[in-house]
Amino acid sequence: MSLVKLSIKGISYSQTQNGAYALILNEVDGERKLPIVIGAFEAQSIAIALEKEITPPRPLTHDLFKNFADRYEIVIKHVIIHKLVDGVFYSSIICEREKEEEIIDARTSDAIALALRFNAPIFTYKNILDKAGIYLKTPTSKKPLSKKEEEVIENLILGEDKESKKPAGEDYTKFSLTELNKMLDEAVKNENYEKAASIRDEISKRK
Repeated sequence: MSLVKLSIKGISYSQTQNGAYALILNEVDGERKLPIVIGAFEAQSIAIALEKEITPPRPLTHDLFKNFADRYEIVIKHVIIHKLVDGVFYSSIICEREKEEEIIDARTSDAIALALRFNAPIFTYKNILDKAGIYLKTPTSKKPLSKKEEEVIENLILGEDKESKKPAGEDYTKFSLTELNKMLDEAVKNENYEKAASIRDEISKRK
């Protein structure tokens, strides 16, 4: 079976399933998107790895694994999303140590969080993308997912229940850049990375 390389398009909060996020993977040489439901902790870990400008004061679980692997000269070569059963994706981490290759089973969210930290490529098989991939006619970018994209993804993988809503976040537009930078440092210090990411987004808008 042929492998298809994927990139990360973004992470969308689910309006239909409390505490869940949709990680959107993009077909590198195509237009299909692969939406995967992940938990809040994994979404936070992936978002921090993507952000790069937010450094936790203490290592998160995936950072700890990276430090451990570096110490013992273990390298993650790539990640393969190799199976889809009843809406659940299964992945393998392909590792190498002293020129010996090992395959480790992992949850897809953990595998991707680690792949980002090792700059390792992410793949899936063509038959999985044929089965679960969707077409969204919007250009690939780092911008947040549009409302239409979120609705399509939620209807496909998270159901139609509209009762669960994301709590309204704080309005950071009223703060100055000096105040925002101070709040960002405080949020990172307190390990409130969701808040830190929101503040960083507001700072980025003004640059």
